[in-house]
Amino acid sequence: MLIDQKFLFTPGPTPIPDRIQHAMNHPMIAHRGNDFPKILEEVSSRLSPIFGTENPVYLIAASGTSALETAVVNTVEENDEVIVIVTGVFGDRFANICEAFGANVHRLNVEWGETCSPEQLELFIKSINKKIKAVFATYCETSTGVLNPVNQLGKVTKDLTDALFIVDGVSCIGAVPIDMNGWDIDILVSGSQKALMLPPGLAFIAMSTKARKVIKNCKAKRFYLDLNRYIESYEKEKSTPFTPAVSLIYGALEVCRMIEEEGFVQVIQRHQLLKTMVREGLKALELPLLTSDEDASPTVTAVVTHNEKTRQIKKTLEEKFNIVVAGGQKKLKGEIFRIGHMGYCTPFDVLKILNSIEMTLHQLGNHNALGTATTRAQEVWIKHV
Repeated sequence: MLIDQKFLFTPGPTPIPDRIQHAMNHPMIAHRGNDFPKILEEVSSRLSPIFGTENPVYLIAASGTSALETAVVNTVEENDEVIVIVTGVFGDRFANICEAFGANVHRLNVEWGETCSPEQLELFIKSINKKIKAVFATYCETSTGVLNPVNQLGKVTKDLTDALFIVDGVSCIGAVPIDMNGWDIDILVSGSQKALMLPPGLAFIAMSTKARKVIKNCKAKRFYLDLNRYIESYEKEKSTPFTPAVSLIYGALEVCRMIEEEGFVQVIQRHQLLKTMVREGLKALELPLLTSDEDASPTVTAVVTHNEKTRQIKKTLEEKFNIVVAGGQKKLKGEIFRIGHMGYCTPFDVLKILNSIEMTLHQLGNHNALGTATTRAQEVWIKHV
């Protein structure tokens, strides 16, 4: 085996296409020169359809978590009443960020592995006899592999409150349908190292007109993550208020080209196919899945490690086959492993990970595993060819 070759199937960071690597090797330019504004404007406008908006997408040199914090610190003031839908680790992170900035957080806790239904949110909102400033939701909960119905949750929020509806799309934007205006989303954030096929280091923020008004009037203290600075800098100079990640932005431009060449509808369909192949293959191996098919994300699948042998799968995959998957987080640590299948991922890649799981299970004593998952996944794929 090639000892320097690893195969990345984590839900972030994800593999980076060669052409994006090449784009990021573009000679450095002065970010206050004449060329950078043209590149930033092009990237911002070409990202807009991927974020389901006609408004610009703003870029910050920072992590996905910084995108969550940006959404909070620009809208929430101390003692504001907010609702955070918690379906896993990253919903919990949204709540923790809100609490760190002094908000009164009402957590709508949902069983991990399940989505939040619009009925749950409706009952929760009606149970709180206070004016709500914002409702925070996670589109794809990376820690469990569920895809929350944010289109329905946004409608409930709009129908029952005047609150902003703020969505974490870090682990799915670029792979799923999204319509900010039609789904009543006021702020949508994402990060570079997931379905958008880039290294970590870029945060993306899209906003509605309503959100911009709230952000402009928000009195919370902030500096680097102050969106007013980014809006003003972009509108006046097509630039950023602070040093941008120039190489990553060149890469982001290539991401837009790749998505446009494949067609965004086709990108979404590919991720649905990858999801079905993974899930059906794992079911054929009788490996339990954390989420139902209806709740499952097209970008990440969580597999329950229900006995001592299946708890060895993650370790054996890396040690024997150089396949890297992710483990569980917080209360799911040691209870699941997670397979990322987003961004630069094809059906052939799915066959690779399923074949490796088959061989792993064979080595762990399941001598009926070989060919089981891959055959089932091929049957799913051939129907789409």
